[in-house]
Amino acid sequence: MAPKTSAKQTAMSTAHKKALANGRNEGRIIREYLEIVEATKPKRGRRRTPESIAKRLSVISVELKTADPVTKVRLIQERLNLRTELASMKSKQEIASAEARFVKVAKSFSERNDITFDAWREFGVTPTVLKRAGITND
Repeated sequence: MAPKTSAKQTAMSTAHKKALANGRNEGRIIREYLEIVEATKPKRGRRRTPESIAKRLSVISVELKTADPVTKVRLIQERLNLRTELASMKSKQEIASAEARFVKVAKSFSERNDITFDAWREFGVTPTVLKRAGITND
């Protein structure tokens, strides 16, 4: 039996390490923004605001006092769902900050990953944001 030889490992260059770190950073920024876009996509019906959720929570607390057991458990579940939704809502400032970071890296990320204007649009990124990022529909 022939002795096993290990593959010779070569050290990564500093430039390669920086490129990998840059790619990870850009990917994180893109992912954060796309999660916000996905979470805020228009859905059927009236859009909920933090104020409308707070109002419904106060109505639920009043209704819980007189509800029958089955209705109570449904109201409790609705209250849990609303609290989760409220906690996951991003402020306008957080959205604007994520958008600004996206605009800075989207063009280089798109070029490196062959992502087109149409792909971004189909996902839900607005044309205004793409234009600010320098991504056009050529």
